[in-house]
Amino acid sequence: MKTKQYNIFGLFFVLISLLSITAAKASDLLPPQVAIQEASDKLQQKLQDKAFSQNFAQVAQFVDQAINPHTDFDKISELVLGKLWNSASSDEQTRFKHEFQTLLVRTYSRAFVEFKDWTVRFLPLEMASGSNKVVVKTEVLQPGLQPISVNYRMLLTNGDWKAYDIMIEGVSLVTNYRSTFSNEVKTKGSLGAVIEGLAKRNAEALSAKNS
Repeated sequence: MKTKQYNIFGLFFVLISLLSITAAKASDLLPPQVAIQEASDKLQQKLQDKAFSQNFAQVAQFVDQAINPHTDFDKISELVLGKLWNSASSDEQTRFKHEFQTLLVRTYSRAFVEFKDWTVRFLPLEMASGSNKVVVKTEVLQPGLQPISVNYRMLLTNGDWKAYDIMIEGVSLVTNYRSTFSNEVKTKGSLGAVIEGLAKRNAEALSAKNS
């Protein structure tokens, strides 16, 4: 279940990378939608380079650089840990953020290599004047399949719109990872042990991919 959950919610980044506007011109998009489009433009160009996609370390590095400006990893990490964040030491918070970001990027990078046949339709954006929070609603389209509802929760931070959660068919990435890590803390006895386990899984996964 955990592996399946990680794969499903790795789509948080898959869907950003594979966006192709089908129902609106770029000039018709509002700033939160443009933030998603900008990340997609960078990544779509790389999809054409097969030599690039075969180097997983290179893909992971590029993906990290492409999505970082449009993703609030501080906010995501805090929300994912929930109450555990407040009781964590500064060092634990920093280490968790790093390892959790690595988890998402490597999951996303794997999907970036494997899945290429996606287009996305932006739905009308309900955005109040002066608002610093918004939900960008989209539908992911695949040939022969029903559209998948994918909604991005975005926050205006220092003038930039950044994603801090995604809901796939109504299921939240943040909520699911929070449940996963909460259960792991109960099983392993401490957040530190969970972070160490996550770091080990990340190192093993990246080493396997790079070899």
